[in-house]
Amino acid sequence: MDSATSDARTPLGALADNGLKIVVVGGFGVGKTTLVRSVSEIRPLSTEETMTRAGEHIDDISEVREKRATTVAFDFGRITLDSRNVLYLFGAPGQERFWFLWDRLFAGTLGAVVLVDTRRIDDSWYAIDRLEQRGTPFIVACNDFGGPAHTPQHVREALDLDPHIPLLDCDARSRASGKRVLITLVQHVRNRHAAHIPSVKEELAL
Repeated sequence: MDSATSDARTPLGALADNGLKIVVVGGFGVGKTTLVRSVSEIRPLSTEETMTRAGEHIDDISEVREKRATTVAFDFGRITLDSRNVLYLFGAPGQERFWFLWDRLFAGTLGAVVLVDTRRIDDSWYAIDRLEQRGTPFIVACNDFGGPAHTPQHVREALDLDPHIPLLDCDARSRASGKRVLITLVQHVRNRHAAHIPSVKEELAL
């Protein structure tokens, strides 16, 4: 992609009509930063910081002991759909102490991806609750951590998902899988709301 053309697009602080904002949200260590990195066409802006022993008394790392860094503000990436439309991707921090940032990130959002680690389904409750309260369209993507397999019905029941909310499996490390997640979200939003939202199936062809 032509970097000069890319840099001339709508800046981060003032998303215009052609800037479609998507937030990736979920519990601590579910793969939000990894998903943004895997699909972004630019080098993602990341606010990851090295985790220290002091943080062990604040964040529950019992299920993610291999994790060495954590997002402390947000991750940012971008995908160009065509000459007029761009997807802006924001990865939200997962720790409870950073939840106060979510309302700011949700402002002006087209929709959201709730990323779930099925080994820790309860960690996804807060994200879903906040999105439902705001009326923000969202889908749920179960990131593959190699844990026990769960049927879609079991996950839906555990999360108390409405039947119309798309649920799919994904691998946050895979660009193709991440694109499929974004396609599913934008099609879900198109089905619910504005027909003027561009189709992304061709632009993000796998």
